[in-house]
Amino acid sequence: MASDDKSPTPTEPTTPDGPAKPKGYLYTFLSLHLPALAIGLGQGITTPVLPIFARDEFGVSVEVAAYLFVAQMLGGLAASMPVGYAIDRWGRRRVLLAGPIIVGVALLATATAQSFAILLVYRFIAGWGTQMWMLSRLTVIADGGGGSRARQITSMFGVQRLGLLAGPIIGGVTAELFGIRVPFILHGIVALMAVIPSFLVVQESNPNQGKRGGGKSASDEQFSVKLLLKPPIPILYTAQFFSTMTRGGAIGGGTVFLFGAYVYDVSSLDLAYLSSAMALAGIPLTLSAGYIMDRFGRKVTVVPGLALFSLSMVWFALTAVNHWGYWAFVVGFVWMQLIGAGLSGSMQTIGTDFAPPQARGRFFGIGRMVSQGGFMANPLSFSAFVAVSGYAAAFTFLAGTGLASAAILGFLIKESLLREKKD
Repeated sequence: MASDDKSPTPTEPTTPDGPAKPKGYLYTFLSLHLPALAIGLGQGITTPVLPIFARDEFGVSVEVAAYLFVAQMLGGLAASMPVGYAIDRWGRRRVLLAGPIIVGVALLATATAQSFAILLVYRFIAGWGTQMWMLSRLTVIADGGGGSRARQITSMFGVQRLGLLAGPIIGGVTAELFGIRVPFILHGIVALMAVIPSFLVVQESNPNQGKRGGGKSASDEQFSVKLLLKPPIPILYTAQFFSTMTRGGAIGGGTVFLFGAYVYDVSSLDLAYLSSAMALAGIPLTLSAGYIMDRFGRKVTVVPGLALFSLSMVWFALTAVNHWGYWAFVVGFVWMQLIGAGLSGSMQTIGTDFAPPQARGRFFGIGRMVSQGGFMANPLSFSAFVAVSGYAAAFTFLAGTGLASAAILGFLIKESLLREKKD
């Protein structure tokens, strides 16, 4: 599976219709970067608004507001296995196209929510749709990424961060001028518009796709659960769970934004400025990490990155214990976001190295289910620890899970880039 091609431009893998054909940047932009940009832009538009939305529109406590993030992550968790099966059984293209449409409709509905319970339902649906796009896109990259997988994945996340750069400012200003619900309408429109070019350019990439007309596909016939229990895959899933549990507070704002909104009473515009600044600073770090992983190995970035990210959680714990001012929150936020930028796509890249070719959809389905479980555990544990012991205990726990993930990857997982070259 090794490739001598140093360009990150992907190739469409071999299909029943013929051999792989190189694809130019226009194809990459329309099929990969444009949807990623839209996801980042939409996520950025609503990220600084969500904590304020929960606090001002529904008057819920910080412990209850955390369930906004739980609901979306639960949607992704519930989607993982059925979506992974659908990708292998019916193909990548259909799932990839349906995901952004579901997200767009769910966000438009979010703007009409009249109760916190209904809001949670819409967040669940949006999480399901986001998982569909992410899983199908990772599977396509695994199908044909070759030696540039890390660069493709990190470029996807880098472009997504570019959307995050502009999104928070748009969302914050829109909320201030037109009301707290309008950013959700913008997010929905962006998601629906971004998927339109994909209908024209995205092709099926499943090399095992069976013939139409019934019967099991080739991937069904070759699949065995033993493929997903073969070492080191279970260990990798464990590291992935702990990693996402720690990083869940940073991705999409999450619980760290709740900390800022409820402890420092920051506005959506303040959070927007912080998010945009860090998105801009993080883009070169994300892209550089992809090059480093393809050139020197996956663990070079992910192991020290997770350790440093965990220390940012320690900083937040110290901030809470010592009642430091807003400056301390900003320092911790900058620290967390910059290190997180270098980690973007790292676990997904390792996953593409180990994914069984005949069951990639199901491999990523289980992997994303594990990730979503970790993401969901972040606000759940955060809410529980805050309610019982306070913010310091919550952040200390999250620091511990990050260090555990770094240790597992460092000592129990062999370098997957070397495995890729041997294959």
